[in-house]
Amino acid sequence: MRHGLVAAACLAALALAAPGLVTMSAQSKPRARDLGVPFDGTPGPLNAITDVAGVEVGVTTLISGDGPLKVGVGPVRTGVTAILPRGRASKDQVFAGWFSLNGNGEMTGTTWIDEAGLLDSPVLITNTHSVGIVRDAAIAWAVNRRYLEAGWGLPVVAETFDGSLNDINGFHVKAEHVFSALDGAKGGPVAEGNVGGGTGMIAYGFKAGTGTASRRVPDAPWTVGVLVQANHGGPRLLRIAGVPVGAELANERDASRSKSIIIVVATDAPLLPHQLKRVAKRATHGLARTGAISSDSSGDIFIAFSTANPGVASTKPVARVDMLSNAHISAIFQSTVEATEEAIVDSLVAAETMKGVRGTVCEAIPHERVVEILRKYGRAEPV
Repeated sequence: MRHGLVAAACLAALALAAPGLVTMSAQSKPRARDLGVPFDGTPGPLNAITDVAGVEVGVTTLISGDGPLKVGVGPVRTGVTAILPRGRASKDQVFAGWFSLNGNGEMTGTTWIDEAGLLDSPVLITNTHSVGIVRDAAIAWAVNRRYLEAGWGLPVVAETFDGSLNDINGFHVKAEHVFSALDGAKGGPVAEGNVGGGTGMIAYGFKAGTGTASRRVPDAPWTVGVLVQANHGGPRLLRIAGVPVGAELANERDASRSKSIIIVVATDAPLLPHQLKRVAKRATHGLARTGAISSDSSGDIFIAFSTANPGVASTKPVARVDMLSNAHISAIFQSTVEATEEAIVDSLVAAETMKGVRGTVCEAIPHERVVEILRKYGRAEPV
């Protein structure tokens, strides 16, 4: 297996990285299916949120410094992730809904989503102390590129805490990093692991970060895609394909603290805002499949949007929309659960060992041991 090579590559990148943006090729890292992890459902061709037509994703990854913590200097292990529901070329709003499973976190702009049922901005994810700058930069980007259809906006910006590895009080995320993520957003493969807002994140005691997956909805022409920023869960809780991997590994390394997860669900199924809120709630089940309990200090906040019903926010007196019957919505729920579970595991498998502030080292999950444990429980598929 490739765990040793992945860890070595990460450490080499840290040694060579100059301050500022680090570019990484999309989905060039191992994924959970490469290890033989069995998952339910049928993924889209990329097994990514961008399998939902029109969705674009961009990341800015900031990695610099390798010495002791000096606030304002580093080490820097952070970034920004941007998800554009209809891509940069469209100002058209989308129906959306959101859900807070545990609210020790932040997602801006959600009161207007509750009120109007519409998402009129990209969804951005960063670290806890950079929400303000990312929000302001998102407005500036929209104004400068005439992206605001209504002339004003309430951007959706969410966060998880990366201060175990990143100089979070150094405020290293700047407006230009937000612009870079938005301007660089595209369809196609999506980078995972130590990238974008997920750069300095930890889940279940292992290095984690950004993960994505998708599902073709059973017996229907639609797709559900999920992107997560995973920074949650105690070390012993981790379950992969139902196997208690965290308990098996608990005595094999030091545990690192982690908390919070942001989950973004996209679909092209014709869903109205109240239905999308129901979809956002179902991400909870995918999270639970990986062992999470949503502790008191965890910010577990989810948003779902639909790219169906274009032009719904037009100024015409009457908007006519399509709505999937509730009698058929359970297949969307199932796809959401399955894609969420896989996206979280992918965030772990793709992540690489990282050294951060105060010399803290967060190890990548050991691929070889994961495979051994899956085989022990009869859950590994041939690769």
